[in-house]
Parts: sequence; C-alpha cells; structure tokens
Amino acid sequence: MDTLNLKNLLLTLIAQKECEWIEFKVNNSNPEEIGEYISALSNSACYHQKENAYLVFGIDDKGNKVGTTFYPRDAKIGNQELENWLVTQLYPRIDVNILEYDEPNLHFVIFQIQPATNQPVRFKGVSYIRIGSYKKKLSEHPERERTIWQQPETLSFENGFSITNLSEADVLNYLDYPKLFDLLGLPLPAHRQGIIDKLSQEKIIQSRGANLYSISNIGAVLFAKDIEKFENIARKAIRLIFYDGKNRVKTKKEITGKKGYAVGFEGLINYLEENLPSNEVIEKALRKQVPVYPLLALRELIANALIHQDFTIRGSSPMIEIFENRIEITNPGKPLIDPLRFIDHNPQSRNEKLARMMRRLNICEERGSGIDKVVFECEKYQLPAPEFIVGDNYTRVILYAHKTLRQMDKEDKIRACYQHACLKYVSGEYMTNQSVRERFGIEEQNYSIASRIIAETIQAGLVKEYDSENKSRKYAKYVPFWG
Repeated sequence: MDTLNLKNLLLTLIAQKECEWIEFKVNNSNPEEIGEYISALSNSACYHQKENAYLVFGIDDKGNKVGTTFYPRDAKIGNQELENWLVTQLYPRIDVNILEYDEPNLHFVIFQIQPATNQPVRFKGVSYIRIGSYKKKLSEHPERERTIWQQPETLSFENGFSITNLSEADVLNYLDYPKLFDLLGLPLPAHRQGIIDKLSQEKIIQSRGANLYSISNIGAVLFAKDIEKFENIARKAIRLIFYDGKNRVKTKKEITGKKGYAVGFEGLINYLEENLPSNEVIEKALRKQVPVYPLLALRELIANALIHQDFTIRGSSPMIEIFENRIEITNPGKPLIDPLRFIDHNPQSRNEKLARMMRRLNICEERGSGIDKVVFECEKYQLPAPEFIVGDNYTRVILYAHKTLRQMDKEDKIRACYQHACLKYVSGEYMTNQSVRERFGIEEQNYSIASRIIAETIQAGLVKEYDSENKSRKYAKYVPFWG
C-alpha cells in the first residue's frame, strides 16, 4: 500500500475512533500483549462482520497523532522475527499485514488483521475478544463465541475488501473497468463519475466517505488489471503448467495469470486453444485441424474451478496442468455435493456472489448444466469420461485424451457408462445396450461387449435396471442408481 493510501487509511481509522475491532496504542510493544490483541481484534471483526481489524501504534487514546518508537520489523523474540513468531502462535493461521508509515518527525505502525473464519483465533491456545474497550477471554462470553463458530465460510472473502481507502483515480488504475462494461454489454460512460457509479452499483467498490473507496474481494479477483497488486488474493491467480510427458518430472512451461478471472478468461481459453495438441482430419476433401480436447468442456471445467474454490485455504490457487495424455484442473477445497451427483444436482457454490457475477458475464452456466455439457462433449469426441477426484483440501477433474476401447481399463469403462446413464436420465431418456454401443463406438455385432460393461457398472452399484421385471436384455433400459 503506497504512502497516500496509508495516510488515508490512518485518517479513516482515527475518524472511526477506537471500537471493538480498532485499537490505538503508542509504544506498548510487549509481544505477548500484541498476540492477545490480534486474537481479540480478529474475533471481534468476525463477530461484527468487518472486513479487517486494526491495531494502530502512534495514536493516543483520544485519537491524537503522537507517533511511536515501535519498529516491529526490527523486533525479535530470541532469534525469531516478531512477525514470524506471532504467526506461529496464532491458530488457525490468519493474515496479519504490518504497515508502516511516516510523517515529519512521526512514525506510525498499523497491524491489518484478517477476521476469524468459522472458528475463533487463538493466541497460545487461548481465544480473546474485545468487549467495549476491554480485552477479555472469549470463554467468558459464550454467546459471542457461538456466533463466531456459526459465521458462514465466505464471510471473510465475499463480504470483504482487498484494498481500502483509494481515490477515484486509484480505483480506475487498479481495475480493468473497460472490460467490465464490455462483458456486461454496456457503453463506457464518457465521464469518470458514471464509471464510479456503476462500479458502486455492482458492489465492486464501496464508498468510505471523503471521496475514498474500497475495492471488494470479488471486484479484485474478477477485474484486477494486475492481481499481484492485491495482497490478499495474489496467490489465487490461475497457474498453467505444461509438462513434458505423462508425469510432473519435467516442466516445459509454467505461467501464472496476471489478470482478474473475468478480464483474463477469454485470453486463457484462446491460449489453450493455440497451444493444445490437435489432430488433422479430412472432411469433404478439405484438411481440418480438430483439437484433441473439446474447448467447450475445458471452458466449463475451468470456470467451475474458479467459482467453486475455497478462498479460505491459503497458499493454494486454481491450477491447470497439461500432460501428454491428459489435462488436470484443480481448485482448492472440497465440493459441497457428492461428485457422483455433479450431473443431476442443483448447483451449489460456497461463493454465490462470485458465481452470480460470472453467470451474468456469460463465463459459466446459470442452471448448473455445465457438467452435463462436459460429459456430452467427451462422448461426442469419443474420449474417456472425465474423472472427478476429491482430496483432503482440493477437487480435481481429469480430462483424458482419446483412448480406444481396448486401451480403456475397467474403471474407465464403468465411469463412462455411469456418466452416460446420468446424461440420458437428465435428458428424459434411458441408457440401453444400443446407446452404450454408440457411446463407445462398438459395432452392433459386438453387443455382448456393451452388455458386459453395463453388467460391471451395475455390479459397481452405479446403475440399475429401469424395469427389473423385463426379461429381455435386448430392450432393457437402465438408469443411474439414484434415478
């Protein structure tokens, strides 16, 4: 944050006055007390649903600028720097940004503290909170502790702000506002005020008074000109990695996105289209390059990864990995629904505001049919079915390059058969031996191969007969296990 913005932030905090999420100090640099205040202020900011909490050095209790002799970056606990020591004593880990600012003969320090998320922040195993102007143990106020535990996961992200106290000129410098108007299909206003009014209306920015504004997390992650300028979301930039071969041993190229998701999305898709392998086919005596992977499927899967990620997981970002035989798309966080129900389930996102905006910008599906399209495209291209993997703190989708039926293993066939049954069911149809043969490109005389794949999928508990009393295998119909 530059000097002007720090000055504006300090003036805003002084005007706000001390409260349960803002504390003024002069020279009290006791590490233990600082740690307790960080816990208390973080928990109070969560309780009051504030975007940040602040511990300010250089301001007296009456709000006067007196300066401080405290220089936290020079302070140490043993051989450990104060900032690192504080972070190791806090659980769960939160972002604590130490900002320093000087005026003539006066030095100021601002600890910008992330609010607690889902659970209270503890310092050395003890949770604190501010009650009025007093720091108390949170255990003495169970009603507030209960409220903190019940706060929604997305509070600190979707309702938060990336940068505060910016001038109008700074706001327009940070955001790619022309692209916003272009994506919304609106003409760009001729005057600055019209642009600011629209950004405010869309809740991309919020007025802080005195002609100062804050940029929301959603505004930053979608419309940033340079995402690295936003400290709290810089690590959420998309990573694109090309590997040499079928494993991660040798990397050919790695690219980290610089733009916000919305303003950079089409550029990302175009880059993939230009750099992914393609096959040459002949149609009506004309040669034509056809991509190995359906771009529509890639588009939907990447959009889903951006929307459904868990922003509370630190140090992890959406990632696209390109191998010789597959593409893996990974996002932080577990899905809110069972992956087996991705095709039929109503869409659920932990980032509803982000999802709503991306739908308005036509980047993702509005009715939750994105995975249906992915499965349809894989069938159309005669590719193996996409694989959905859920780890401890991530969700991964694998899109495989073409395999012949002989090259597919048993799991590939069962997964494809189940997804085919799901796709038929949500289309108001039923899976049959004939439809399975069409899905896998099996000749009619080899219908027994399709029968075997169906039988194995039934045995896996993923599909069932629509009419169990029908004894004719030739005309049997099948539905997903939940149908």
